[in-house]
Amino acid sequence: MVTRPRIVLADDHALVLEGLAKLVTEGCDLVGKVEDGRALLQAAQKLEPDVIVLDISMPKLNGLDAARQLKKLLPSIKLIFLTMHADPLYAKEAFQIGASGFLLKRSAASELMQAINAVMKGQYYVTPAIAKDFLGTITQEMPASPAEANSLTPRQREVLQLIAEGHSTKEMATMLHVSPKTIEFHRAKIIRELNCQSTAELTRYAITHGLVSPE
Repeated sequence: MVTRPRIVLADDHALVLEGLAKLVTEGCDLVGKVEDGRALLQAAQKLEPDVIVLDISMPKLNGLDAARQLKKLLPSIKLIFLTMHADPLYAKEAFQIGASGFLLKRSAASELMQAINAVMKGQYYVTPAIAKDFLGTITQEMPASPAEANSLTPRQREVLQLIAEGHSTKEMATMLHVSPKTIEFHRAKIIRELNCQSTAELTRYAITHGLVSPE
């Protein structure tokens, strides 16, 4: 008997999650659905799925930074990015982090199960929509991708995303399990590193560098 892959879906739009669930349930066991990056970290550790299908733009912790933590927590887990971001530099960074698949939301209906089947066999999957451009990014020197074009630490990136999303110091401290004083320390370091003097400037930087969605 063939074992059905255990799947967790992560996207901040409930309607998208419902649509994806319908696509995967015939061939997979859907064990979890979450709507932000921090909930994804918790669900992954609790449920230990075979495959996680995740978006790049998610609140509280974006998909790329969540993926970095997931590969440390669960090295064997398969990650498939399903996103609206067609820039091949995002795909390049996703695979550098340890992803096994990258496809676009507009082609999910025809490609998602194909991608899941491929990664379960130990293969990689890149949507044909960006495959040619993606190959170009790995065969020649390219500028850093939007999400890696800074020298912030992983924790500073997390704090910057939460600042840009409008969370208070107390809320950030609770989410990251640190003291408010530690959050203020990180905020000061970020301001100094990026030379941004206001929350608006920090938010603009976070959007430009792919940490939060402009929506």
